Amino acid sequence: MTVAVVLLATALVIVVALLTAAGAGKLAHMDGATYPTALTRAAVAFAAVITLATTAASVFATLLT
Repeated sequence: MTVAVVLLATALVIVVALLTAAGAGKLAHMDGATYPTALTRAAVAFAAVITLATTAASVFATLLT
C-alpha cells in the first residue's frame, strides 16, 4: 500500500510540475520571449516545483519519523 501511495504522489508532483512548466513557457512566449528563452523559463519553473516538492517531502518525513 505504501509503494502505491508513493508512486501516485510522485506522478501527481510530476504532472503539476509539467503543467507549471507549460504555463510558464506559454506566458513567457506571449510576453514576447523567443522560443529558447521561453523553454529556459519553463525548465526553471519545472525544476522549482520539483525542488519544492522534494523539500516538502523531506520535511514531512523528518516530522513523521
